Amino acid sequence: MTQPPTNSTDKPETQEQTPPLQEQQTQTQHTVSIDGVTIPYTATAGTYILKDDDGKARATIFFVAYTRDDVDDRSKRPITFAFNGGPGSSSVWLHLGMLGPRKVSMEEFGRVAPPYQLEENPYSLLDVTDIVFIDPVSTGFSKPAPGEKAEAFHGYEKDIETVGEFIRLYVTRNERWPSPKFLIGESYGTTRGSGLIAHLMEKHGMAFNGLMLISVVLNFQTLSFSKGNDLPYLLFLPTYTATAWYHQRLPDELQALPLADVLAQVEAFVLEDYLPALFRGHDLSEEEKHRLASKLAWFTGLSQEYILQSNLRIEIFRFTKALLREQRRTVGRLDSRYTGIDRDAAGEHFEYDPSFPQLTALYTATFNDYVRRELGFEMDEKYHIIARLYEKWDFGAKNQFLDVSDDLRKTISQNPQLQVFIANGFYDLATPYFATIYTINHLGLEPELRQNIHASWYEAGHMMYIHPPSLAQLRARLTTFVAHSLA
Repeated sequence: MTQPPTNSTDKPETQEQTPPLQEQQTQTQHTVSIDGVTIPYTATAGTYILKDDDGKARATIFFVAYTRDDVDDRSKRPITFAFNGGPGSSSVWLHLGMLGPRKVSMEEFGRVAPPYQLEENPYSLLDVTDIVFIDPVSTGFSKPAPGEKAEAFHGYEKDIETVGEFIRLYVTRNERWPSPKFLIGESYGTTRGSGLIAHLMEKHGMAFNGLMLISVVLNFQTLSFSKGNDLPYLLFLPTYTATAWYHQRLPDELQALPLADVLAQVEAFVLEDYLPALFRGHDLSEEEKHRLASKLAWFTGLSQEYILQSNLRIEIFRFTKALLREQRRTVGRLDSRYTGIDRDAAGEHFEYDPSFPQLTALYTATFNDYVRRELGFEMDEKYHIIARLYEKWDFGAKNQFLDVSDDLRKTISQNPQLQVFIANGFYDLATPYFATIYTINHLGLEPELRQNIHASWYEAGHMMYIHPPSLAQLRARLTTFVAHSLA
């Protein structure tokens, strides 16, 4: 049920040639049914202007906030700040895919033909927490103020400062300092979230009850296939195996087993056999190389000859191109269950990630309609679903890999009540689940604080919420996590 929008910031037109920036805001009232309960809520779509210490405008941040209406004491009501990653992604994915009261209507793999539609989201977390979706600068409708360069916001540290200032401003304006607080981020949003929670604690004294990390990357060494770094070859292998199992490319003996049993075998191989072999480098005998190549072929569906030619090291894009080469198909990076068709079957790199284009079209169309028609936020400017900033991004890690895992360790040590929820998909080749396990096991937490980490795994890809059973599992586990964090 939706009522007509009201614009709460109608302001007189200025006579100046260059009018000053003005904040915009619309509010609409709705209801959503979750677990058989009708939840009345207010949706606020708007912009905040962030200023420096001298009062000069730096940037305009767009957000959409959902607050439950039938609440007696707002100070006791949890609030969750949500964002995606990229770097350069708007928050639309978590917003319309997982957490918000409205979600995209789609089949399991997003294979739905236009025109696209939204539907009520019975898996939303709005029954247990208010939610604020944030678009960082250069994503969504968020942008630098006139005279400010976008590049000034395109870096790990500046991004955290900007998003952190928005959260401080929102909490202050809406009198939410007493509220229990949560952060949730996806992909690079888990990097941002782990750094942000430390930043807010140190700079503003703002402590959080929970941090929710979806498709985790905290240590970029685990993902970088750079010369001399053998870590990714080890950590991606179980996801290669899961992918080959899904596409029926493994030997019959493995194909007959449940995925969990197959993954247990390949994980043991990585730890007991593959790791010491890569450590030895050129010291391996030819006999040992052939034995390992045979085992890697067993777990990947690739040929032993191809693996030997690759020096026992399978780079991600070689794998996505080679696994189904005989079928003239590629597999996805974000979700390796998807398949694509390139111009030819040769080469080492797919033309596009087959798990991305259909989802982009689906989310772009539905959000552009939703924000204007249902939320009443009118703006002619383009809503930037994805701004490809990764190659331009300043990761702030000179001569090393960005690693925010120690920031997370430090924050948990300083705030022992902080609980951390982790979710990864088995078919995610962007942030593999075994890399997350490695990162968790190397946080350096004291034994009594390790129980603060709550990890969960899903038979899905990077955006596991496009898989209906995984979305239902996520909803159940996140509501339990929020309750546990508050307790």
